[in-house]
Amino acid sequence: MKYCALLTNIALILLIGCSPIGPKTVPRDRFDYNTAIADSWKEQTLLNIVKLRYADMPLFVEVASVVSGYTLEGSVNLGGTVSSENAVQGDFLSLGTAGKYTDRPTITYAPITGENFNKSFMTPIPPNLLLFLIESGWATEMVFPIVVDAINGLRSRISVGKHARMGDPGYYRTIALVQKLQNSGHMSMRVVRGKDEKETTVIFIYRQNLPPEITVVLKELEELLGLRPGGNEFKVRYGNIPKTDQEIALQTRSMLQMMLTLATQIDVPTVHIEGGLTVPKLTFPDSEETKMGELIKIHTNPNKPENAHVSVRYKDYWFWINDGDFYSKRVFTFLMILFSLTESGSKGGLPLVTIPSG
Repeated sequence: MKYCALLTNIALILLIGCSPIGPKTVPRDRFDYNTAIADSWKEQTLLNIVKLRYADMPLFVEVASVVSGYTLEGSVNLGGTVSSENAVQGDFLSLGTAGKYTDRPTITYAPITGENFNKSFMTPIPPNLLLFLIESGWATEMVFPIVVDAINGLRSRISVGKHARMGDPGYYRTIALVQKLQNSGHMSMRVVRGKDEKETTVIFIYRQNLPPEITVVLKELEELLGLRPGGNEFKVRYGNIPKTDQEIALQTRSMLQMMLTLATQIDVPTVHIEGGLTVPKLTFPDSEETKMGELIKIHTNPNKPENAHVSVRYKDYWFWINDGDFYSKRVFTFLMILFSLTESGSKGGLPLVTIPSG
């Protein structure tokens, strides 16, 4: 009987020692998948920017879902024989265990195509979204050169391609003036609903107790944009030329146009230009406007970089953003935030690729 009691105690100990694996996987999986998806998203974005520089077709594939399933199976075999005192074979005890652990995540990928691609990448950024990004704290000197192609007819520069141009000096001067106005706290914006229920974004200028230097800024800004002197409210709409002197027309870019703008600033290898794989970019004179137009620095080298914020390999060269280049990293992060803000969220009818990763 003592052996029966021993077997029972062993079985109880083994059962008590079993604990659920689910809760223990949450800290690991949550952060590991977060890091993996974020890194792949950055690499995909940089790769598509580089591909556009070479007139190659960009492709975006979303991680639509991640289902991570775990299975832990275990078994314990206990056996024994208790013999009588006169038995020849004596008492017998056997103990056996077996276990099986399976980790089989299923990841679903959704290519962004068709109507979803058109809404997310081909549609210009609404001016009200742009202005509220500035209102939330993003610097005008960074946001406008990326997102805005023209302000009241003043155009930005284009570095590469058939439509390459130097850009209007007044465009960059306007951005610098708006930045000063933003820093002073004498400018704000809000959405106003009219009698026809249409929403209009309005920029408000607070002219009470204006410092002399801000008065000078406002006067120059009015002259550059052709605004009514002394105005307190200016409607903002999409377009190249305003209808009245109380409007500010912003011709904004789509996500694809912004990526093209950043792509034109890549200093590609000379051998690729000589081989006709891509074209050279314009050389701009050294000035404050030129510095404002230099949005991002993407390096190239045949060797893999050691200190990269993000890097990809394309046409036997590595393209990367230096981890110590805070400004370029900030521009790149801002672009990815815009991706999230412009995502339409409509995935109906899209082809899905589901891959069991275990």
